[in-house]
Amino acid sequence: MSYIVGTLINIVIVMLIFSALAGLGTYFERKVLAFMQRRLGPMVVGPYGLLQIAADGIKLFTKEDIIPQNVVAKIFRIAPVITAATAFMAAAAIPFLPDFEIFGIKVHPIISDINIAILYILGVMGVGLYGLLLGGMASANKWSLISSARAAAVFISYEVVTGLSILAPIMMVGSLSLVDFNNYQAEHGWLVFSQPVAFVLFWIAAFAETGRTPFHLIANDHEIIDGFGTEYSGMRWGLFFIGEYANMFFISFVIPLIFLGGFGDGSFLGALIFLLKVSFFFFFFLWTRAAWPDIRPDQLMWLCWKVLMPLAVINVVITGIVMM
Repeated sequence: MSYIVGTLINIVIVMLIFSALAGLGTYFERKVLAFMQRRLGPMVVGPYGLLQIAADGIKLFTKEDIIPQNVVAKIFRIAPVITAATAFMAAAAIPFLPDFEIFGIKVHPIISDINIAILYILGVMGVGLYGLLLGGMASANKWSLISSARAAAVFISYEVVTGLSILAPIMMVGSLSLVDFNNYQAEHGWLVFSQPVAFVLFWIAAFAETGRTPFHLIANDHEIIDGFGTEYSGMRWGLFFIGEYANMFFISFVIPLIFLGGFGDGSFLGALIFLLKVSFFFFFFLWTRAAWPDIRPDQLMWLCWKVLMPLAVINVVITGIVMM
């Protein structure tokens, strides 16, 4: 019973914190983009525009939920739920911090330390494709349909790169648990030094998996309006939005855990440095959006199949030969 209660508490905390962080992430993104593009960003609502987050939330919850006439209504309604749900499901196997005690109670900041954590996270995030795909196909809008087709192409292609890039580090660690990855690096050093190619490939693929610039072809504003979300309004659109930012945060946790030593020996200093690593990777998502233009769909596919995938395969082969 205590295990069930503890797990439920962890689930509620993760959902509340990362739902709030999704809203906070939009504020930081608008401020970072404004700074880099010599603008002000949110300034009117509250001091330094901090209450803009609350204003956006109120708008999403109170805005009219419109179901267009010619959509496939049931699928149209369920698609945003799939996107948000799969994003939060992926968090179940991520250790957000080392174990610690508070008021004599030992806290485990992970919902479930399963021995196939990486496979589970990649699989669940891959299922998130269906939210975008169904949302676009159920909409009575040609731009939404184009967007969903692009989403399928990008996600399926770059999942191959993600899987192949992570295979070499898995061969070295001998486990799929993120906790084991952390412990291995605490003993043998950061994997980024022994697997730099895998690190770069995984990082690039993360942009495609989250649909961020320069791979922002799923909802490319200057080409296909808001893509799969063109027909959505209110909180249904908000669920797509929350899913995207939650994925950005979760990927920002996964990359340091796999390649940059995680939280090390579990000390307070190690946990603090880990959170700084996570913050850097989230900031890098925003920085890239401000600095890079979107690339064409054909360039994106060329990069995946003719550059990144061969490099990933070669890296796996070389790792296998060295380990033998």
